[in-house]
Amino acid sequence: MSKKPIILVTNDDGINAPGIRALISVMNTIGDVVVVAPDSPQSGMGHAITLNSTLYAEEIKIDNGPQKEFSCSGTPADCVKLGIRELVGRTPDLCVSGINHGSNASINVIYSGTMSAAIEAGIEGIPAIGFSLLDYNWEANFEACKTHVKTITKNVIENGLPNGVILNVNIPNIPKKEIKGIKVCRQAKANWVEKFDKRKTPQGRDYYWLAGKFVNLDGGEDTDEWALENGYVSLVPVQFDLTAHHFLKDLNGWKL
Repeated sequence: MSKKPIILVTNDDGINAPGIRALISVMNTIGDVVVVAPDSPQSGMGHAITLNSTLYAEEIKIDNGPQKEFSCSGTPADCVKLGIRELVGRTPDLCVSGINHGSNASINVIYSGTMSAAIEAGIEGIPAIGFSLLDYNWEANFEACKTHVKTITKNVIENGLPNGVILNVNIPNIPKKEIKGIKVCRQAKANWVEKFDKRKTPQGRDYYWLAGKFVNLDGGEDTDEWALENGYVSLVPVQFDLTAHHFLKDLNGWKL
């Protein structure tokens, strides 16, 4: 049997996205790669799973390389579930998700299909990393990402991650030579100030497009948003335990 780690690769932009093709090329230098990714874009799906319809997975080959690839009709979280249970052959040693076209820093981690796929692997006890590049362009250049993707991945393989901890990695959209390094950060306090663009169909029915702008409410210099704005790759450990542990003592003081 191969002594290389088995690496499950997925994303939310779809199996044909340039970001995942770049990620596959890096992972092929590290381990034995199995790709299970959506057959169409699934951005913003969060941790949605398919319950009321069938799932399909088709083995395909998109470009050269030793990787085994499956195109899945489901969400990013579905891809990880199906990959672990049916397609990889055994429990993967690592799951990597991305490279996403666009930021998943700060509050974006909540909505991200990229990060939800990584979190799903973390729930299963598999070390997992989500990678994103701050460029929404389909033709984004991922060459500057590859060195940092490889460095972080190899560190996870060598050092492991605590149970329940997943890494959220965001890479600034600047030339490789301008990236100052990797900075360990906390998630910035930020949110989207949203509005809806209301329109009418030719038949007179109202419909809406979600719009808005991103607002960073955090002035700290230890956040992912600060790191990215200042030329660093941001590295944030996240967890799926949503318990507000700091409030438990106060809550136990209520007259319930």
